[in-house]
Amino acid sequence: MIEAIRAWAARHAAEGRYSPVGQIFHWVMAALISFQLYWGWHMSRLPAGGEKLAGYDLHAQIGLLMLGLAVLRLIWRMIIPGPVNDADRLGWQTYAAYVTHILFYICFFGLPLSGWAMWSALDSALPLSVAGIIPWPQMPFDTLPVAIQWQLLDWAEGMHAALILLLVAMIPMHAGAALKHHFWDKHDVLRGMLPELKGDELLEEPRHSLQPHGPPPGRAGG
Repeated sequence: MIEAIRAWAARHAAEGRYSPVGQIFHWVMAALISFQLYWGWHMSRLPAGGEKLAGYDLHAQIGLLMLGLAVLRLIWRMIIPGPVNDADRLGWQTYAAYVTHILFYICFFGLPLSGWAMWSALDSALPLSVAGIIPWPQMPFDTLPVAIQWQLLDWAEGMHAALILLLVAMIPMHAGAALKHHFWDKHDVLRGMLPELKGDELLEEPRHSLQPHGPPPGRAGG
């Protein structure tokens, strides 16, 4: 089964593209992250009350959905390697992109985990669920002394805020680098993460020939 999936994905990789599954993971996560950042800002402007609590509930539901998708995406990337494209042959820039992808994964896991810890450390927290459908347990903080629960809440809140700042800084860098690769360098990076569009001349511009600077370190995205 796995070999059949790998063979199917290899046909896309041979064309310099991520598999449709990898593309779906990428763009769904991008959409959910954008929503979560907006929703977090929106919640901060709401007065205390039922509407704010409902907003936090939705934020937690989407966060846990992202955690599940991050796990599935990581498993997919471990089984199905991405294509080797122009960005894998740029020396230090390739390693910088690799580090960026690792930081994205830290955010993908760290944000929902810290949010889960914050929610579990609160007294009378509402029940958790994934996307409002699948019940999700609280972390076992209720048996701890109240002082330790408050310390955990403070630690998780600080981590959550730090990871949000990291994510906000990396998103424009990541998007800007992709656009630079495509429009300035004429590389195939952006094309590889888009579905195949026949007749799309913008995505079929000729690319520069690049000489490898050594073996790529591996792909962490997609």
